[in-house]
Amino acid sequence: MPSTAPGLGSEAELRAAYDAHGPELYRYAVRQLRDEGTAQEVVQEVFLRAWRRAGSFDPSVASLRVWLFAIARNAVVDEVRRVAVRPWRRTLTGEPPEPPGRAVDATEQAVLDGWLVEEALRRIRPEHREAVVQTHLLGRPHAEVAAELGVPVGTLRSRVFYGLKALRLAMDEMGVEP
Repeated sequence: MPSTAPGLGSEAELRAAYDAHGPELYRYAVRQLRDEGTAQEVVQEVFLRAWRRAGSFDPSVASLRVWLFAIARNAVVDEVRRVAVRPWRRTLTGEPPEPPGRAVDATEQAVLDGWLVEEALRRIRPEHREAVVQTHLLGRPHAEVAAELGVPVGTLRSRVFYGLKALRLAMDEMGVEP
């Protein structure tokens, strides 16, 4: 059995996590894949991956819900890619020839990505967060932001660089794959 983590170390804890988050993950998978059977398989895969990687779950980095949704996002993308690469397998099972998955809806994906980025932004230093948000997310010029913060442009660029680096690390720790 994998190393334990709060909320996933035992069968009872995994069952409680499934009871708490399974229906929401299922609804997400159905919306993305538009196939109830495939959505059920994806949710099973999410909890299997979570159980196997229980030791990498760190509640100080992300909530269990955010961590599970990051795994779900990756599982949905994996399923869409799997069907796209081998569409002929669908005809062997008597299922409709079109793939069960669809490209992830842009609005739904933006909402999920927003949750993940927001959670990761909470994990980085405030000065790095401010620099990344102002320059990358709001698209403001470096010179304008630097003047507003009262720091040299070079310092702001450094904060952006290290902020993005810390953001990537935080998202990696949350289980988000590029």
